[in-house]
Amino acid sequence: MARNLDLTALRALVAVTDAGGVTRAAGLLNLTQSAVSMQIKRLEEGLGVELFSRAQRKLTPTPEGDQLLGYARRMLELNDEALTRLTDTAFEGEIRLGVPHDIVYPEIPRILKAMAAEYPRVRVNLVSCFTSKLKEGFSRGEYDVILTTEASPGAGGERLATRKLVWIGAPDGIAWQQRPLRLAFVERCFFRPIAQAALNGAGVRWEMAVGGESEQVAEATVTADLSITARMEGAIPVGTAVIDGANALPDLGHLDICLYQANVQKGEVMDKLLTQLRCAYGDAQCCLRVISGEAASEGNDDFSRRLTAAE
Repeated sequence: MARNLDLTALRALVAVTDAGGVTRAAGLLNLTQSAVSMQIKRLEEGLGVELFSRAQRKLTPTPEGDQLLGYARRMLELNDEALTRLTDTAFEGEIRLGVPHDIVYPEIPRILKAMAAEYPRVRVNLVSCFTSKLKEGFSRGEYDVILTTEASPGAGGERLATRKLVWIGAPDGIAWQQRPLRLAFVERCFFRPIAQAALNGAGVRWEMAVGGESEQVAEATVTADLSITARMEGAIPVGTAVIDGANALPDLGHLDICLYQANVQKGEVMDKLLTQLRCAYGDAQCCLRVISGEAASEGNDDFSRRLTAAE
């Protein structure tokens, strides 16, 4: 039958080791000296080993004590982290996130799942619409964080990456060869005037295959090989593919993926979401800066922990 180590006793073990004796450990734990001594004794009896050498006035861990101490620190750290995440009000609340529909997949579902697993009491409410509407809402305070796809960052925006705008159609489709070329863009799509201007400049006749504001309708005509559209490289909808007829269609240039944050909500949860977004949508240099920053932060935290223990 499996046995369980007593976390309270393990905490006493750590306290006695760090404090260098039972008296100081008792003060740190707000317990009596006899209570702390009893917890250590129960650990030793349960494991059948001595955890401290009592030959000197200052208690020093035996080899077995040192080994258990490493496990104890890890177990207590996990215990404290779980309690904090599930009970601390700092990990409650709501974050309002806006993302253009054309770059929601494949990254946003993965990010939302990771955030929900790590911070189950925090709600990340996602709104997906056009960049222009997201920026309008952001200026009114409707979002805490938004991503955008635009020619360059606006005031307060952070460029995460620059990506190529590409023509897409049905896999092995022929709609891109038809003239007039049939296009599937909703009315407020930021890519629409870019594509139309490029075709006009190249002398390619075109007509609109859809109208209105339904992205589902537009994508349906593309996957049915009745029209083509444009998307940012790396965010190609399921059921479509990048068109290889580069010589027949004009180049669409590049656009930026930008991040805007309201700086109203701060703390670990917001920092984690921003890190996830930067790593998911940023270029290699952006990801390297994020990872390097996290590593430096972890190093400082570790130094602080060691300094506190030494005191």
